[in-house]
Amino acid sequence: MDLFRKKNVKDVIAQSTPLRRTMRTVDLTLLGIGAIIGTGIFVLTGKGALTAGPALSLSFLLAAICCGFAGLCYAEFASMVPVSGSAYSYSYIAFGELVAFVIGWDLILEYALQAATVSAGWSGYFVKLLEGIGIHLPVELTAAYGTTPGVTTYFNLPGFLVVLLITWVLSIGINQTKKTNDIMVIVKLAIILLFIVCAVWYVKPNNWQPFSPYGWYSFKSGSTTPMGIIPAASIVFFSFIGFDAVSSSAEETVNPNKTLPRGILWSLGISTALYIVMTLIMTGVVPFKEFANFINAPVAGVIEKTGMNWLALIVDFGAILGMTTVILVQLYGQSRISYAMSRDGLFPKFFGEVHPKHRTPWKGTWFFGIVTAIAGGFININVLFELVNIGTLSAFIIVSAGIIWMRRTQPEAHRGFRAPGVPVTPLISIVFCFILIAGLNWETWVRFAVWFAIGLVVYFLYSRKHSHLEPGNEEIQAGLSDTDPKPVL
Repeated sequence: MDLFRKKNVKDVIAQSTPLRRTMRTVDLTLLGIGAIIGTGIFVLTGKGALTAGPALSLSFLLAAICCGFAGLCYAEFASMVPVSGSAYSYSYIAFGELVAFVIGWDLILEYALQAATVSAGWSGYFVKLLEGIGIHLPVELTAAYGTTPGVTTYFNLPGFLVVLLITWVLSIGINQTKKTNDIMVIVKLAIILLFIVCAVWYVKPNNWQPFSPYGWYSFKSGSTTPMGIIPAASIVFFSFIGFDAVSSSAEETVNPNKTLPRGILWSLGISTALYIVMTLIMTGVVPFKEFANFINAPVAGVIEKTGMNWLALIVDFGAILGMTTVILVQLYGQSRISYAMSRDGLFPKFFGEVHPKHRTPWKGTWFFGIVTAIAGGFININVLFELVNIGTLSAFIIVSAGIIWMRRTQPEAHRGFRAPGVPVTPLISIVFCFILIAGLNWETWVRFAVWFAIGLVVYFLYSRKHSHLEPGNEEIQAGLSDTDPKPVL
């Protein structure tokens, strides 16, 4: 029983794809920005400011550096193995099947769970926007049970419905998905720039003193919750999750060897610059301790401080668009990961069935869309975003280690992009990932261990036996190759 059997790079690249190639560099950049810019600015800056003070800008920079080094590794892998599956496919080639399955299982935490988490924040802003125009939903249907202390809620109806709507868009074709994301991201960026231009005049430099009240890592007296720049970086790292979803679009990208690395790195760079500017402005307008009053809507607190009430409705709309694109990209990435795992036999064939007209893995898309909608509707997910972080950081570590291994074992493989400074670059990425994992609380580690154990059970009871690399299953793989539709260019 070979648990670490690997796929060959040449065989993977030669495999035909029924998906439609239409994505270009601009589309990939906007896809990455759509995944990154959203919850970080409109929700997490409040909690981050309370954790690090004005030094939250350094926390965002630290998280961005971690993602930047990991992004270089993703870019090299994406240019070398331009197929759907992202970290899952890269791990299969570098380290073998068991590691690949574990990473694919972890990516469910990153994509599906993040989409469910963001849907809760989306619902809050949407309800607020409706109230601004005189429409009031029953409070019981605005959030999952136990989400807000002292408020009786049972079900997050707006979040449930938006996830189903986005799932429908994803299921009807990549062109519709691309156009929807591009339009929303452009409008979202315009609103963010409007906020920056209007709010910068209200910045008071005195609010930046002390700039780092809790240092790099510390504890308040009588508290077990870590404070400082590193713990805040562990929190806002959630904001950057999603840029790696760009790599999962490889089989729908024109000239992926070049366009994928550009899309990954451009989206990271633009998003990081916006995060740092927004953070400095927000903590410059509002003293960081006052964000305790606006923990769920920190941008609204800044607007209230400036008195620009006319801007509130516009920013609420921008927040809704921002989080909509995050949900869209996460569900898109999840559907492509499950598609890749199904094609390899590690998930049931159901997840890999491609619609004959729309050329999308529509059954897998709807499955995870419905599961995500239900999770966001019923489950109190306030504490689960850290579980998303640890799952993603684990994937980053494996991809970074994979670059070192592939440079040693397959130096002859074609690479349209080469990460600079290997092995130093991936080693730095790994170190930063472990630093951010250390900033998470112990409950997150326990939850992650439980999820990992469940994944191993699934692998040994189903995936190992149905893998197309399992002796005796070779004819299954051959049959798939014969019946796969030809790629649509």
